[in-house]
Amino acid sequence: MTDGRVAIEATGLCKSFGSVDVLTGVDLAVERGTLLALLGQNGAGKTTFVRILTTLLRPDRGRGAVNGYDVVRQANDVRASIGLTGQNTAVDKLLTGRENLVMMGRLCDLGPAGARRRAEQLLEQFELVDAADRQVKTYSGGMRRRLDLSISLITAPPVLFLDEPTTGLDPRSRLTMWDTIRALLGGGTTVLLTTQYLEEADRLADQVAVLDGGRIVAQGTPNELKRKVGTDRAELSFADEAAFDRAGELLRDENVRGDRQQATLSIPMHDVKQLKCVLDRMESGGVEVTGLAVTKPTLDDVLLAVIGRPATRSAGQEERTA
Repeated sequence: MTDGRVAIEATGLCKSFGSVDVLTGVDLAVERGTLLALLGQNGAGKTTFVRILTTLLRPDRGRGAVNGYDVVRQANDVRASIGLTGQNTAVDKLLTGRENLVMMGRLCDLGPAGARRRAEQLLEQFELVDAADRQVKTYSGGMRRRLDLSISLITAPPVLFLDEPTTGLDPRSRLTMWDTIRALLGGGTTVLLTTQYLEEADRLADQVAVLDGGRIVAQGTPNELKRKVGTDRAELSFADEAAFDRAGELLRDENVRGDRQQATLSIPMHDVKQLKCVLDRMESGGVEVTGLAVTKPTLDDVLLAVIGRPATRSAGQEERTA
């Protein structure tokens, strides 16, 4: 590694499956103690990228390094430096939560006493003490996710890969997981997070990178990326399609986006003075505005701008081989 501040680094990473080019030259760096959210459509290659950096796949070309170790030449050192939580929980449902943690601690050479101590620490940290001696098959989805994450932290790794860790969780469980991830960041852990939930990336990420066409096509803080794609917008609502049509005529010189079925118009807003002028024009034209909302650019707008479509997830659809 040329820079000790960087915990995860990829240079020109390429990977193909048969005739399908999944990664075509990914360049990315994640600084220590930060969280980078990797975004992209299903099949964009996010999981393939994570599998290469966690030594589960070999790249065809390029170089990856984690915590200073090359993912191909020093794979064992990489594995000792990382934790990984995938899209599906990797716990034994017939064992209790405590038994799962102790077993993993023993597999990681913590010794019997060390494995038990670490299990108790993690059960308390992830609020699983009351359920510690129940079989995992009785756990809720959120509890299984917390147990899965705790298992990935059994050796307190400095680098953590989270591949869509909140997929399928209810909103309350997702918020709990966010708090857990924030606590890990506060303790100095470096996190690479893949997610289809753009609010999750917006809330948690220090940096966001967008993967499309096998390459990183945009990167920056959430606010930097949102500022690049546009300004605030005012959304005006009208009573019916006739009022909507009349408003559209009055605002034909503006950069207006409209939804006739919903009878709403969206207009870029640079300042309050401009908003007042728009409302005055509606009043003078005899058009009643029944609703008004001012919205800021979102990461959905970022994806729409850089890859031509927002991120979407169909029910039950997840990225598998890519």
